[in-house]
Amino acid sequence: MGNALSGEQYSITAGAYAAVVTEQGAGLRELTRRGEALILTYGVEEPAPAAFGQLLIPWPNRIDRGRYTWEGRPYQLDVNEPRYDCAIHGLVRWLSWGLVERQADRVRLACRLLGTPGYPFRLALEAEYALHAEDGLTIRVTARNEGEAPAPYAHGAHPYLTAGEPIDSCTVQAPGRRHLPVDDRMIPRGPAEPVDGTPYDLRQGRVLGGLRIDRAFTDLDRDEDGRGWVHLTGAARTTSFWLDGAHPWLELYTADNVPSAQRRHGLGVEPMTSPPNAFGSGTDVITLKQGEDFTGSWGIK
Repeated sequence: MGNALSGEQYSITAGAYAAVVTEQGAGLRELTRRGEALILTYGVEEPAPAAFGQLLIPWPNRIDRGRYTWEGRPYQLDVNEPRYDCAIHGLVRWLSWGLVERQADRVRLACRLLGTPGYPFRLALEAEYALHAEDGLTIRVTARNEGEAPAPYAHGAHPYLTAGEPIDSCTVQAPGRRHLPVDDRMIPRGPAEPVDGTPYDLRQGRVLGGLRIDRAFTDLDRDEDGRGWVHLTGAARTTSFWLDGAHPWLELYTADNVPSAQRRHGLGVEPMTSPPNAFGSGTDVITLKQGEDFTGSWGIK
């Protein structure tokens, strides 16, 4: 599919699992098990809608009016979300990523992010997608600072889990003990608050019904391996997602503004190393010094 709008399409398989990763943005376009979709997908002749399966680097979510200060210097990013006057989801999701390694069950892509006026830093990025017959898909992202100056860094991803039916009828279990309230422009308006007694307490699982969610969670419950889990359970199956300790934040989004045919048919489950507007607030922003690496992993099964 070399003429696909999103570039080369890298198919990998293991056991009953199959996935397709795109040259454009090293995005996850498809993930299936026994032919059943585990994420919302899109066609090869259309751009990824609503960030379906995209990697969000060097920041996830929004930066208020695209403005931030780093080491005492102000910077202005391009505002690419006019509705909220924000810079959203980083700089690499529409770029071409080059093939580094490909095997039947895995693919590794790389991208060099060069400096721009709004982000005058250089990063070497790699994304590996690996399938396992028992454990499903693992995604591993690594960033290295190739420049001379320390760089602000964060990352995330934007898959939409599906259990094969509208999410209103699904049960969602998610690990966040605190949630981050936002204003009408989706910018945090204070510190994270306990989920206790709110509709956002999903730790024991609840049927979504008509609940609308588009917010970040933190203080995540984790298993003995340090993983936080989200489970989306429908009548026929459960689709599960995990994120490692490199990601203290998790955004959940009930797909209320995606294309109408897929609206509320998937749950956006976004691992994040930092919260919305992190470059503006400084919260959990990673300082990548010259030559330093940062790696985070998550997966779906």
